[in-house]
Amino acid sequence: MKNFNFKSPTNTKEAAKLYTGKATFLAGGMSLLPAMKLRLAAYSDLINIKKIKTLSGIKISSKSLRIGATTTHAEVAASKEVEKTISSLSKLADGIGDPQVRNRGTIGGSIANNDPAADYPSACLALNAIINTSKRKIPADKFFKGMFETDLKKGELIESVEFEVPEKSGYAKFPNPASRYAVVGVYVSKLKSGIRVAITGAAHSVFRSKELEEALTNNFSPSSIDNVKIGSKGLNSDIHASAEYRAHIIKVMAKKAVSSC
Repeated sequence: MKNFNFKSPTNTKEAAKLYTGKATFLAGGMSLLPAMKLRLAAYSDLINIKKIKTLSGIKISSKSLRIGATTTHAEVAASKEVEKTISSLSKLADGIGDPQVRNRGTIGGSIANNDPAADYPSACLALNAIINTSKRKIPADKFFKGMFETDLKKGELIESVEFEVPEKSGYAKFPNPASRYAVVGVYVSKLKSGIRVAITGAAHSVFRSKELEEALTNNFSPSSIDNVKIGSKGLNSDIHASAEYRAHIIKVMAKKAVSSC
């Protein structure tokens, strides 16, 4: 790991001023620090945002659930408010990594990193989330651009994620037995505006399945998925699963997600 300066601002304005071209924001560091140790990434400054109180916490309203960017996975999983409002989101958070990761990793860091196999991006897409940053509001449909790529600009800081409260929702994943990352994860939601199905782990980035959304719009039940054809083109193929196997698992996890609603 190369040398770097460590800075700890107490508010978002101070954090923005500290940002330079070779700096980056640090929340939980679950992905950032390993990348730096392996010299896959190098920065002149790490701006620690964990001490900014306004970036953490959970707020509930009748229409939305807002989670601060530095709120940990463990806090989301343990929140009675989240369990009562969007229980599937609580379940998702409780299944991320191991206890060490859940107690240190944050929701903002997860979606900013946009790992192809991360869990939270699927929740953002399925629950029609709005990513609130220091500069603007970004709909989840426009936020995730590709592998480890988002719509965030240089110096733009995620402040909170606002999820639409669904009528029904469910999440199911086929996890890697070691890392608990999703080999395939499927998040299903029934919103007032319609059905949304988001898939993670299967491709280079999280995506929505129009085929599954159409089938569930016609009949919101596991049986409606039986006749859906999921192609393997564009899906990941690696030592964990072939593209064809992932296509099969998408249907299996989708049925489990609907059954859990």
